[in-house]
Amino acid sequence: MSSEWTEVGGFSCVISVEPEARTWMPAGFPMAEGGLWVYQEPDAVVVVQNDRLRVAAVPFTRGHDAVQFFDNAKHMYFSTRSFEAPRNGRLTVEWEMSAQVIGTRDDDLYDGFVSFHLMDLAAGVAIDVFTANRMIATVYARLPFPGANAPKREAGPRFFSLFDEFEGITEPGQNHRYAIVYDRAAATLEWFIDAKLLKKEAKVPDFGASILALGMMTEKDIVPGKGSVSCHGQERSRAGAGSA
Repeated sequence: MSSEWTEVGGFSCVISVEPEARTWMPAGFPMAEGGLWVYQEPDAVVVVQNDRLRVAAVPFTRGHDAVQFFDNAKHMYFSTRSFEAPRNGRLTVEWEMSAQVIGTRDDDLYDGFVSFHLMDLAAGVAIDVFTANRMIATVYARLPFPGANAPKREAGPRFFSLFDEFEGITEPGQNHRYAIVYDRAAATLEWFIDAKLLKKEAKVPDFGASILALGMMTEKDIVPGKGSVSCHGQERSRAGAGSA
């Protein structure tokens, strides 16, 4: 066992075991002042069994008072390999996921959720699914990841996040099979739940090699003069992810 720098999706980070021995690793990003911000709840309970990951964090404790990007994710993993759609083809990622959230504010998905991500870190691309007790959201974003070089657009913002929320299609702890389909030739993105189309995005700018990520997160704005307000005792249990 060793601790060393490795490349993941064009991004350098530290892992604490031999890279070839792992398919997932704790997620983190370099900080401007030096060092690495790692998304790991210190008292999380982690179970890997029958090709499934289960994580419980009781309660959320991690936060950052100044950088929103560091404050959002509480416990997260990156895949140690990347995936890329052929130039004239498509990339399909499928997985199973459930979430049960305790102690969040009613009807506020962003107070605490389980997340799955397809991310081109070098280009700042994030394609996500968020799920909590009774709500699901799809996300398509271009973000200023540390070290990313998001292309400038002829029209519209360079950085953006597009959220679409769906209610009444899941229950606490209910398992679903999700899919993200990126058709590189057609420049489209599609999100599916149990083989039913949730959302389609057209005219998607090209992106390349991407990693997968699994996380437990919040999306609560840092308050000027107060700092992080994302942790208030939420509990997360039975967050599951299957084959991808």
